[in-house]
Amino acid sequence: MVKIRLARAGCKGRPFYHVVVSTDRTARDSNNIERLGFFNPVALGKEVSLELNMDRVAYWLGVGAKPTEKVSSLIKRTRKASVAAAA
Repeated sequence: MVKIRLARAGCKGRPFYHVVVSTDRTARDSNNIERLGFFNPVALGKEVSLELNMDRVAYWLGVGAKPTEKVSSLIKRTRKASVAAAA
């Protein structure tokens, strides 16, 4: 099964996550099919905390990829922000 999930990067005490598409059999930080964006939970000031390529996310969801709980909440957050920016 193909999943959309977070792959950890960064250093100890300063996490940074890539939003990736990978199979559920691969390890969390190993090879992935495609990188869709990033999530920085400790962003300060003007740093960008979340960036997703929503066109590619929509494609992968359309072909049956299942997002994890955290990634689905990040997708909702991105959609909400894009609707607010358009208004």
